[in-house]
Amino acid sequence: MARNEISIAVPPEEVFAVLADARAYGAWVVGSREIRAADESWPGPGSALDHSVGKPPLVIKDDTTVLDSRPPVMLELRARARPLPSARVTVQLQPYGRGTRVTMVEEPTSRTLNRVGGPVLHALIRLRNRESLRRLKRLAEGTEPRPSGVLPTRQGYDTA
Repeated sequence: MARNEISIAVPPEEVFAVLADARAYGAWVVGSREIRAADESWPGPGSALDHSVGKPPLVIKDDTTVLDSRPPVMLELRARARPLPSARVTVQLQPYGRGTRVTMVEEPTSRTLNRVGGPVLHALIRLRNRESLRRLKRLAEGTEPRPSGVLPTRQGYDTA
């Protein structure tokens, strides 16, 4: 299990607003290059967004699904980038002074991968997620603009 924490100088509602903006997912999640479409109900439980991961010529098109959502305190996701195993990612937000303490926990869902990769795999995930949380902080605090524009809905969208 990889666990990261960061303090963000805005209330949990403002941090969760970034998490609830499907367009922003690609701006804060390291490795995600493009958000192609999202369910209108994002980030409601069961909703999903379609994203691309990687750099050309190795681009993987996949999706992330919301397992649980409790605004403004928790978002739990199943992130996929096949052929790699999926991961369960939980983002918890707690008031911390005038800001928010964000805790992100990620664990690959493959027991074999967890056993084989062990501490090295989790250290690599922690490194990636440290940068993801730094990006989330910049978006939430407004030091970096959030993506704008219209994002297609997944209904009737070719997700392949």
